[in-house]
Amino acid sequence: MADPIIDDLLRELAPQVVGVLTRRTGDFDAAEDAVQESLLNAADQWPQEGVPDNPRGWLIQVAFRRMTEQVRNEQARRRREELVATQAPPEQRAAPPADEAHEADRDDTLILLFLCCHPALTPASAIALTLRSVGGLTTAEIAKAFMVPEATMAQRISRAKQRIKASGVPFRMPAAHERARRLGSVLHVLYLIFNEGYASSAGPDLQRVELSREAIRLAKMMHVLLPDDCEVAGLLALMLLTDARRAARTGPHGTPIPLAEQDRKLWDGKAIAEGIALITETLAKGAVGPYQLQAAIGALHDEAACAEETDWPQILALYGLLERMSDNPMVSLNRAVAAAMVHGPAAGLDMLKALDADGRLAGHHRFHTARAHLLEMSGDLRAAAEDYRVAASRTTNAPEHNYLTTRAAQLAATLPPEPGGVDTRT
Repeated sequence: MADPIIDDLLRELAPQVVGVLTRRTGDFDAAEDAVQESLLNAADQWPQEGVPDNPRGWLIQVAFRRMTEQVRNEQARRRREELVATQAPPEQRAAPPADEAHEADRDDTLILLFLCCHPALTPASAIALTLRSVGGLTTAEIAKAFMVPEATMAQRISRAKQRIKASGVPFRMPAAHERARRLGSVLHVLYLIFNEGYASSAGPDLQRVELSREAIRLAKMMHVLLPDDCEVAGLLALMLLTDARRAARTGPHGTPIPLAEQDRKLWDGKAIAEGIALITETLAKGAVGPYQLQAAIGALHDEAACAEETDWPQILALYGLLERMSDNPMVSLNRAVAAAMVHGPAAGLDMLKALDADGRLAGHHRFHTARAHLLEMSGDLRAAAEDYRVAASRTTNAPEHNYLTTRAAQLAATLPPEPGGVDTRT
C-alpha cells in the first residue's frame, strides 16, 4: 500500500538524484531511467524496511549501480563503445572523486527543469518529461493521467530524451540571457500541467487533482530556487488562488458548479491567504507580467464574500491590461464576460462578435459556453439553449458535457413552442 509521506519524499528527491547522476556521467537518458528504477525499489522496500538514514544517498547508490550494470551489459554496442572511447565507464571507478562527492550535495532541480522544457520539445513532450524526471511520476502514472496507453507515453518520453540528447545541450544552468529566454517555457509547462489538472480536457472527471497538486509543488520549488522572480511568484500565486476553490467546483456526483453558485465556505482559506500575500508582495516590486495579472484577478474573486461583492470593474481593467500584454483569445473571452458583468450583457455580446470574427476560437466549447451565459443574462433563452447544446457537443470532458446538456434542456423547458411547432414539454 502506498505511503503518502514516502511518496512525497521520493518526488522531492527524484530530480536531485537525476541531476547528480547526469552531472556525474553525462548521460541524462540512462540516469533518468536508472533513477526511475531506484524510485520503484524504494517505494517497494521503504514501507517495510523503513526509510534509510540518508535516503538521497540510498537512491544515488542504487541508481548508480543500475547504470553500472547497464554499461557492463551493453558496452559491446556502438553507443557504449563511443562512451568507453571518451570516458572510463562507471564500473572502473571505485568511488566518486572528492569533487563529485561534493557535487552530490548540490540540488540540480532547476537545471533539470530547464532541460526538460528545452525549446526543441513540443509542449506535450515537455510536460511528460517534466512530470517524470522532475515530478518523479512513473510512466504508468503519467499515461493514466493523460489517458493514453503506457507504451504510447513511454515512446513520447523516449523521443523527448533523444531530442534533448541530439541537441547537445550540456547539463548546466543556461547562461543568463538563455535562462531568461527559456524561463517562459518552464513556466508555461507548469501552467499547462496545472490547467490540465484543474480543468481536464477529456475523460470522466472534471479535475485531475494529482496533476494540479504536482504543478503547485513544482511551482513552489521554482519559487524557492528563484525567490526574486516576479512571474514565478505570480504563477505560484495564481495556482494557489485557483486551486483554493477546488472543493466547491463540483457537486456530489462530480457535476460542475459555476463560480457564482459555489459554496464559498468550502474554499481553502489557508491557500487563499498564502496566494494573496504572495501576489500582494510581488506586485509591489514593480514590473508586472501575465501570471501576476491573472493572480491578481484570482485574488479579487477569492476575496469576495459572495458573488455579488465581486469587484468586476477592477477585474475588467486587469483583463484589459492582460489582453494588451498577451493577445490571447481566451483572455479576450474572459474580458467580454467581465464587461457584461460591469456594463450589461449587450456589451459583452458585442465583444464576442468581434472575437467570433477573429476566428481563433472557432468551434471552441468555451466560446459557446460564454456566449450562452451572456445570452441567458440578456433574456434570449432560445439562443442560449442552442449555444449550450453546441458547447456540449464540442467538449470531450464528460461532467462538462453533462452539465451543458442539462443546462440547455432546462432552458428549453421554459420556452414556448416555436410558431408552427409542437409543444413536447408534457
